[in-house]
Amino acid sequence: MATELHETIFMAKQERHKNLFLNYKNLNIFPVELLKDEGLQFLERLYMKRNSLTTLPLTAHRRGARRTLPAEHNKDLSNNALQLLCPEIGRLRSLRHLRLSNNQLKCLPPEIGDLHELETLDVSMNQLMSLPDRLHRCVSLQNLTADHNLLSHVPRQLCWLHRLNQLSMAANRLTFLPLDLGRSRELQFVFVDNNVDLKGLPSYLYNKVIGCSGCGVSSPGLDGDLGEVPGEALTEALVGLPAEVKVVGSETDNVVPLEELTMRTLHHLNLLPPITLPKSLLDLLQFPLGHCHRCSQAMFTIIYPKLFPLRDTALAGVHRRTTVSFVAYCCSSHCLRTFDLQG
Repeated sequence: MATELHETIFMAKQERHKNLFLNYKNLNIFPVELLKDEGLQFLERLYMKRNSLTTLPLTAHRRGARRTLPAEHNKDLSNNALQLLCPEIGRLRSLRHLRLSNNQLKCLPPEIGDLHELETLDVSMNQLMSLPDRLHRCVSLQNLTADHNLLSHVPRQLCWLHRLNQLSMAANRLTFLPLDLGRSRELQFVFVDNNVDLKGLPSYLYNKVIGCSGCGVSSPGLDGDLGEVPGEALTEALVGLPAEVKVVGSETDNVVPLEELTMRTLHHLNLLPPITLPKSLLDLLQFPLGHCHRCSQAMFTIIYPKLFPLRDTALAGVHRRTTVSFVAYCCSSHCLRTFDLQG
């Protein structure tokens, strides 16, 4: 097997192959031949599915020189035993497709956000508990798949991925989705099936292709209680609300708090205050909680939510095995009163 592997890599170097297939080779160590010289500079796609790799060395030192894995466009390392993705992954700037499904990854390095050309990221069937906030820097990302992990939330920064077309996070532990998820016109497909504690979907998703089967069914009775008190349903839909939310407003709350008005003004004028603010507040100014689903006003510390049970909408016949509701997040009591899901 070792001789066959060496011959495969040698031929790829000699003939300047663009594709190198190392699937099903029973590898548990990354072949150092891929790091030794410049013979693989023409390589664009590296396939290493169905091996037993536990780590991915992207650089090596040889004779005082630092060697880097060839800058291929497509890296498929699915179905291995990877436990760690080293920070050097951020150096593969030309990488467009990264497939890491069915491994043992518990986290992703923040440096993955340096992959500005990345279009596809598949990290499904791992043990991820969170996604890096810096993932929003992958400005070319179009398809993100993170099914079957341990994710409890989605970073709101992902809503700034303006080229993202498909997001799939089925079978996780999600309880809440970012307020702005679906605001981008480019995002057309969102799949969050089988997140049993997820009971609210941002109203932006109403006109998207969504998958929500098995959501909101953690409590007894798959079809929900048709006599449920609206206030209780809203409370359940807001479980997992970001800690930055200090006030949940209602139709009778006509005065917006001064702190919220100040944040909105600073954000609108793109100004930083003359005093030093905690990093959390600076991040909030840069990435608001969301934008009003009625008028697009940025929101920071207060929301005015309005509930629309899916079973009462035109989508009831399409999505049967779910008890979720659409939630419109508004910036004032006026927008709350005048918001129309159909409009």
